[in-house]
Amino acid sequence: MTHAPEILLEHHLKRLKLPTFLREYQKVARQCAAEGLDHVQFLTRLVELELIDRERRMVERRIKAAKFPATKSLDSFDFKAIPKLNKMQVLELARCDWIERRENVIALGPSGTGKTHVALGLGLAACQKGMMVSFTTAAALVNELMEARDERRLLRVQKQMANAKLLIIDELGFVPLSKTGAELLFELISQRYERGATLITSNLPFDEWTETFGTERLTGALLDRLTHHVNILEMNGESYRLAQSQARKATKTS
Repeated sequence: MTHAPEILLEHHLKRLKLPTFLREYQKVARQCAAEGLDHVQFLTRLVELELIDRERRMVERRIKAAKFPATKSLDSFDFKAIPKLNKMQVLELARCDWIERRENVIALGPSGTGKTHVALGLGLAACQKGMMVSFTTAAALVNELMEARDERRLLRVQKQMANAKLLIIDELGFVPLSKTGAELLFELISQRYERGATLITSNLPFDEWTETFGTERLTGALLDRLTHHVNILEMNGESYRLAQSQARKATKTS
């Protein structure tokens, strides 16, 4: 039977939005009584549990808001498969200091070399550090910007993108952009210049970016902004996905 003081306490804890406190206080009280701990130690233990749980929920919300296509960490990335990639550089980037400095990262390499996996891993690390992240492909971003322009809400979308501490643009160069699309993407990247960190993955080397942006003038201006404060990840090598697929097939047949 629940006594009146407990009913009142539970009511207050719900109003204060302390779900872990509410869920754990009786169990922790029994543990502390058994260990001979005083009320301050009891409260400290409960508050620590609440803080840990709150941080976990906040990280989950940031991951959901980032709209990652999948949640991947750098722990599951096979660095041996892409020997040209500088592992120490990637692990240093996972500390997220470059995001605080509003620098950029560009991952270059052919399809299947793990660029998206690395981008997702760095995005996840940023979420875990309490940063707001937004993930999109170049094609989806340009479509969103063009639709927003047509519907006269471009400023709102640009402001929303500008608010992200880290903007990840995946698959730049897979499809050529229209003149308007290229200009809108350039405008967004210019707005973020020295105001927010941007991570871009591309299957094209820099000297072929004109194929995507259409003109040398626009491409040059874009690269000037992107490469002023940049960390370049070279990911040339055999297809990471193909190697994984072949390894799975070999495991099944053995």
